[in-house]
Amino acid sequence: MEYVYSALLLHSAGKDVTEDAVTKVLKAAGVKADSARVKALTTSLEGVNIDEAVATAVAVPTAAAPAAAAAPAEGGADEDKPKEEDKEEEDKVSEEDAAAGLSALFG
Repeated sequence: MEYVYSALLLHSAGKDVTEDAVTKVLKAAGVKADSARVKALTTSLEGVNIDEAVATAVAVPTAAAPAAAAAPAEGGADEDKPKEEDKEEEDKVSEEDAAAGLSALFG
């Protein structure tokens, strides 16, 4: 995630998202930059309208969030279900939302 955040920070600051710039941001944040990951990120962002991708990525999780937050009615069949399973299902939904947002970012 640090790699994507660095690209977003550079874009927000009006700077070009280059390998050198991403590496400098990562180093400034105390992250040891992997040159292969930096190169993959910058290559995948070539020709991408980041503003449009961010707007699209924000809309996907927002629409799915109310469905994930819906609580079962009291006295329902889910009453026998352990809380750990509920937590796993919530985590799964969150991971799916995150993946959808990232796929929109990288085309």
